[in-house]
Amino acid sequence: KDMSTKPEQSFFDRFLHSQTVGSVILIFATATALMWANSDWAELYYAISHLEIGVHLAGKTYQMHLEHWVKDGLMAIFFFVVGLEVKREVVVGELSSVRQAVLPVMAAVGGCTIPALLYFLFNRTGDAASGWGVPMATDIAFALGILALFGRRVPIGLKIFLTALAIVDDLIAVIVIAVFYTEQINIGSMIWAAGFLALFFTAVKFQTRRPALYLVPAIGVWVCVMLSGIHATIAGVIIALLIPVKSTIEPKHFFDTICMHMQGLKTADPLTRESLVSNNRQRKSVEQIYLTAEDMIPTGIALEKHFHPVQAFIILPLFALFSAGVTFNTATMASFPGPVSLGIICGLVFGKQIGILFFSWIAVESGQTEMPEEVRWPHIWGVSLLAGIGFTMSIFISELGFSSQAMIDEAKIGIFTASLLAGIGGYLVLNRTLPSPGTA
Repeated sequence: KDMSTKPEQSFFDRFLHSQTVGSVILIFATATALMWANSDWAELYYAISHLEIGVHLAGKTYQMHLEHWVKDGLMAIFFFVVGLEVKREVVVGELSSVRQAVLPVMAAVGGCTIPALLYFLFNRTGDAASGWGVPMATDIAFALGILALFGRRVPIGLKIFLTALAIVDDLIAVIVIAVFYTEQINIGSMIWAAGFLALFFTAVKFQTRRPALYLVPAIGVWVCVMLSGIHATIAGVIIALLIPVKSTIEPKHFFDTICMHMQGLKTADPLTRESLVSNNRQRKSVEQIYLTAEDMIPTGIALEKHFHPVQAFIILPLFALFSAGVTFNTATMASFPGPVSLGIICGLVFGKQIGILFFSWIAVESGQTEMPEEVRWPHIWGVSLLAGIGFTMSIFISELGFSSQAMIDEAKIGIFTASLLAGIGGYLVLNRTLPSPGTA
């Protein structure tokens, strides 16, 4: 066999690889933020974070801090990709059949509710009580990144289980943000958002090929959702759910069109690179082949493929750079460990384990589903630990849930601590329970 030609990677392999490499960059961005915020250039770090950027339009100035552009603007693209992932899994993926979906859905529900309850035990009253959503989250990039370190030792069923679990977890986090972390809603802005959403849906329905007819309504939805009081990132999810993840044409039409134009190119004048310049018939045939092939590729899958590198290598590192910068001083450490950080650590490290294991056991023992092939309960335990790496989503929710900067800083330290403990714990358990390298 010729080893010089590598087989085309599957979509899942490319997805897993992008998450793995992205997690390394995310660690680097986080380390940079922490060192910068605790260095002699800390003032510069906060000055850049609070740099005002905006536009002057019709006599009014609209501006936000740079960190808010990242959290409210760029993170909308991150949630757009989350929405595409959710729709893909529901329509054609692991969540498309009830029996397949039961295990990851039940695991995700347990992995969200138990951590929230544990947090609530530490913070029943006061401003700290609003942080119950922080330990519910799972960072899919870090979790899959650590799982990928084991290579072929990991059963494919375990990789798919963790991916589906994390995607359902993200969906629950989106619902929590939209429902529980929205103080008040501006009905007028929501009506405008619905109007722009209708324009976007119309463009999708008629399969227009003009990018502006998608981009302008999408920006309109984002602006109106932000003005409505709901967090702007929810706009990304809503838009993603309108995008088809199946081909827009039938395979028979695809083959008939391709064959017809290919036959025309073969029987007409000789096709050369130069002939396409002057021969309109040839050029139209080639264009039709290209457009038909483009219609056959699912729009959602294509967008997911193109946006994954953007979110993994640009958006999430920028978010980490402007969100992970906690200054460790006497004032910051005075409240650590406190009820907020203890609730987050217990929720992520212990709550995730208990919730995912117990709810998965209920799903299997009740006969509603079955364990993936070659996956054993110790493997589920290891994955439940990895799910305790909250990081990106936990930090995001902490900044929505707390109004006090002191609580936000304590929450972030708790998130760092819990994610580190969960990551190490998950690695050790899986390293002990997965097949040895020689037998995998």
